[in-house]
This record gives sequence, structure tokens and C-alpha cells, in this order.
Amino acid sequence: MLRPFHLGWQGPGGTNARAAKLVADVVSLSNDDADEEYARVLHDFEERHWQTEQLFQERYDDIEQMLELDGSGLSEKRKRLIGAYFCHEYTYAAAALMNPSIVPHPDQSGISGGAVRFVMSLRAVGEGHISSIVFREGIATPQGDFELWPQSHFATAMQADDRFSATREDGAVGVHRHTESSLSNSVIFPITEQQMGGLEDLRLVRFDHGGGDFEWVGTYTAYSGASIRSELLRTRDFRHFILEPIEGRAGRNKGMALFPEKVAGQYCMVGRQDGKNLFLLRSDRLDCWDDDGVLLMEPEFPWEFVQIGNCGSPILTEHGWLLFTHGVGAMRKYALGCALLDRDDPSKVIARSSKPILTAIDADRFGYVPNVVYTCGALLIGEQLLIPYGISDSAVGFASTSVSDLLAEMTRF
Repeated sequence: MLRPFHLGWQGPGGTNARAAKLVADVVSLSNDDADEEYARVLHDFEERHWQTEQLFQERYDDIEQMLELDGSGLSEKRKRLIGAYFCHEYTYAAAALMNPSIVPHPDQSGISGGAVRFVMSLRAVGEGHISSIVFREGIATPQGDFELWPQSHFATAMQADDRFSATREDGAVGVHRHTESSLSNSVIFPITEQQMGGLEDLRLVRFDHGGGDFEWVGTYTAYSGASIRSELLRTRDFRHFILEPIEGRAGRNKGMALFPEKVAGQYCMVGRQDGKNLFLLRSDRLDCWDDDGVLLMEPEFPWEFVQIGNCGSPILTEHGWLLFTHGVGAMRKYALGCALLDRDDPSKVIARSSKPILTAIDADRFGYVPNVVYTCGALLIGEQLLIPYGISDSAVGFASTSVSDLLAEMTRF
């Protein structure tokens, strides 16, 4: 995809001086030389991207504002050539693709036979080990089948809503996807200083506020390159998004997963507050978590002795809350497990798996981070579960099973 190219500091005057010199060099070209260079740029890149020339123009507009240029004497072609010098190609999933989450799509029109249209999020890692959020859409059936919608080779970055961000004092930002871009071809990149190292491990859930009022909420880790903070992604249509910090002591930790509805009048999350064990957290506010929580689960079996964590939001079944977990064992091998929590009091663990329900074997053990299977959420369709999972941070696979089969694998307490 096309991304803004930012010049690093060099020499007296810093970045702006270097940028101004680059603009001056392009302006100094003769018309013939400028036309030839622009033709070369279009030959190399126009077919590789969506609305290439419009993006060049938008990038020029940014530079004109940043440098306070007077572009009245420049042709549109010259402006777009300047814009091209401040762009570059970025492969957002060149290094890794992993940690999927999955939720029902807001649009279920035309779906029949118990099938569910879904949205799947993924963590994509590109140059510089920067993590971004990408999406795929598809349809799943109660029989365990699924189909992903086609994805073109064009991708666009979601655009920041500066007017929204200017009204928020808590550091929240708004982003929206281009009106002509599909969700499956849109990418959410880091925006704030806290996010500059990446947006990691989004755990999506469709939250029921009651009375048919649904909001799609995701918890993720904002990594600055030096520190972490838990944040919320919120949307009602997957076109407009809010990215906002989680306030309170619990927000300092990774791996928080929100229950899909209030329990006993409070918001609830599962999170790992000490780096090793799972805790149940409660709050009266969705965006503030001051509760240190109560200990929910500790590593008990050899495949999870190093640490355990959640693998997405709990799923409500007639038997209770089904919670997928991950465990880390010898040689830092990751495996998936599951637990069943009481419907009315999720601090009570009814049952849990004593052995992994999914682990990396054979070719799945090899990749960017070997010996890892990991998911950030599963989808319940009838009595069947569709579980997308990361394979050694290099690919995504899909598993399906039934609730009854999982219950049969658990040891009751």
C-alpha cells in the first residue's frame, strides 16, 4: 500500500529544512524532465495501488500545509510529483500475520439457514516490526464451513478524523475508512505517540448494551516502543472507529478481554494482571478499570506452567461462559485450552481443560515465532464454534468444534 514517507532529521533546520530542499529540487526541474520523471513513477506504481494519483495529490496537500508553500504557480502534475517524493510502498504484513479475532458482522441481511456473516481482525506486522490492524469478512455456517470474501491487492490506510481528536482531552482519536474502500482492504495504523510501536492483539466482541443496542468493542495493546497501555477500539458500523485509552490501574497490562454484556450490572473483563495468572476484573465504566481483580485461574498443568492468558472474550452458552485460554510450557511452546465459568458469577470456574485442545505440530511449528498457536477470539454459530488461530505468527488457520465436544474435554471442579 501507499504510505506517507517521512524524512528523518538531517543537518541544520531539521526535517522541515530537508523537506523544503526536496520540494525546491522538484520545482527546479524543467517541464520536460518533470513530465518524464512523473511518467516513470506512474509506470512503476500506478497499477500497484488504488487511486494512486489522488493519493499523491493528498500527500502534496499535506506537504504544502506543513511547509506553508505557495503552490499557485505549480501544475497539478508537478504537485503530484512532489507528493510522490513524500510517499513510499509499505507491505503491512511482510514480517508476520497472526492473532485473529472474529465477531458477527453488523450487516446480517440476506443470510439464511443459520449462517452468520462475520468480521475477522488480524494483527499484521510490517517493516520496523510495526503492528497494524487489518480485517477480513466472510460467512460461516452451523455445519462448520466458512468462506472468506475476496480481497484485492489494493489496500488503503484508514484516515484520522482530526476534528474528533481535537475535542477529546483523554488522547482518544477517531479514524474512518475511505468511502470507496472495503473493510477487507483497509488498515488501521498507529496514530498517537503511545501507539507508535504498534497496535497489538485486538480482541473484538459484539457488546450488547441491551434493548437491541449493539456496539463492537475491541481491547488491544498500544505499544510506544518503550511502554504498553491497554486501549479500546469502538465502532458500530466498521466504517468509523474510536481508539481510546483505558484509564485506571488495570490499563497498564496486556491481554484484557471484555465480556459481551454486563454481569450483575457491571462490565467484566478477563486479564492477566501479573504476567502469569488470569484475573476477573469488574468496572462501572467501560473506559476505566481501577479494579485489581480477583484471581481466576493459575497455571495448573505442565503445558501452561510458564503462564496462562485469555484467548478472546468469553462466549455465553447455556452451560455458562466458555473461555478459551492459552498456556505456555517448556521451550516456550504455546497451546490452546478452555475453561467454563459460572453464568451469574464468572469468578467461579466450573471446569477447565487439563490437556491442550489445540497445539502446533508438524509444519505449523515453523515460522516467524515457532511453536505458537494463538487466537484472540472464536465465533459461536448454533452449537458449532469457528476458531481462527495464528500459526507461528506466519499464517492463520481455522479450527471448528462443538460446544459439547469441548465440554467433554474439560475436567469439572
